[in-house]
Amino acid sequence: MLFVDNDQIGRMMFMSTTNNGARSARRYSTQFKAEAVQMVVTTNKTVAEVARSLGVSAQGLGRWVAQYRTAHPDPNTAPTPIEVGRIRALEEENQTLKMENEFLKKAAAFFARTLP
Repeated sequence: MLFVDNDQIGRMMFMSTTNNGARSARRYSTQFKAEAVQMVVTTNKTVAEVARSLGVSAQGLGRWVAQYRTAHPDPNTAPTPIEVGRIRALEEENQTLKMENEFLKKAAAFFARTLP
């Protein structure tokens, strides 16, 4: 297995080879990664134990945990990994809604000018 990391926890993917030598990518959702990191952070289980139970690479899960701990050095004030994933999803949705709102404003202005 070849591991590719784009320096962002939400964009990590794993490359594996199939029987005919072609590569196929296994991508994990941000929610899945957040839940996996939370299992490591909040329980007494090791990274290897959690990785084995989820069927992911211990190296990849360890990288996700390290990225989380780097971004949140104080565990008392840090949001949980699930909260981080939810915040990221809400920020993306907010951005999409802002763009749609701008489009609708422009469309309303256009039609207001063209109607008598």
